[in-house]
Amino acid sequence: MKNKIITGIVLILAVAGIMYKLNKNKEEKETATAIVAEKNATVSVRSALVKEEMVQADFIANGTFAPAQELNLSSETPGQVSKVLVKEGDRVSVGQTLAVIKGDKLNVNVNTAQASYNNALADAARFESAFKTGGVTQQQLDQVKLQLATAKNNLQNARITAGDAIIKATIPGIINTKSVEPGSYVNPGTPLFEIVNVNKLKLKVAVDEKNVGLTKVGNTIKVTSSVYPDKTFSGKITFVAPKADATLNFPVEIEITNNASNDLKAGMYGTAVFENNTKTPILVAPRAAFVGSVSSNQVYVVKNNVAVLTKVTTGRNFGDTVEILSGVNSGEEVITSGQINLLDQTPVTIIK
Repeated sequence: MKNKIITGIVLILAVAGIMYKLNKNKEEKETATAIVAEKNATVSVRSALVKEEMVQADFIANGTFAPAQELNLSSETPGQVSKVLVKEGDRVSVGQTLAVIKGDKLNVNVNTAQASYNNALADAARFESAFKTGGVTQQQLDQVKLQLATAKNNLQNARITAGDAIIKATIPGIINTKSVEPGSYVNPGTPLFEIVNVNKLKLKVAVDEKNVGLTKVGNTIKVTSSVYPDKTFSGKITFVAPKADATLNFPVEIEITNNASNDLKAGMYGTAVFENNTKTPILVAPRAAFVGSVSSNQVYVVKNNVAVLTKVTTGRNFGDTVEILSGVNSGEEVITSGQINLLDQTPVTIIK
């Protein structure tokens, strides 16, 4: 009996020892796992400093090219179109006939007005002779002269109306739109042609108060187009608004002489570069620091080994760097690689 008791005690002690050892091993594993998890919770990233740089203080403004001249020709007389002498894309000069409206009825009106004028002219001559011999009174002579003047005006109007039946170009350019065909019947005001002159173009841009001092009427400006990145065009400032608009910017108009092949088209996007020979210090950050794109205006700033999502205000772009107007300070560290794995307040490890 005594041996059984001793054996039971030994078994209990052995089981207790085994349980203690297992619990100790579990605690050690949990501690090691927590340490590894803490290490793995940080995200490895690369970073760069926000700093001041001396840059050329050029100002860039964007706008859309517009033709220096454009004209919508409409019919001034009713009638059926007998001839259309141009098509879309044709170059035309001032005075060139574009279309002809049938003038049979108009010519009849001219002939009738001419006959009335000839009759009034003969009556006036007879009354002049009769007045000299006392055959008619001054009042009667004046009445005949008034009729002559009226007949002359009617003849002039009839000739003008008949002349309007021949549609002529009043500016040089290219037929952009043709809205009439032979046989069409037109009324006064019916659209016929749109003529666009792109030998010279206008670029309208908005300049802020800070840079309006760079704009003077007559100054030569470099102009580029995204369609032709390898070509540069010369423009001249023709207008600077004396008053700012509702956005507190000053409208500026630049005239550009197109090249021989008229590469620039009305409606294209253009950029004007207002050059400044001085250099100024500005705060810049790497373009790669921006989350998604520069337009997001968000960067991750490293503070105490934590990535802090920060809103910034940007200015000009300089290739690989972007001007920072507010949001971060010089010397602060921004993340340039690894942002896709980050959220606000994520711990980070900087890879050197």
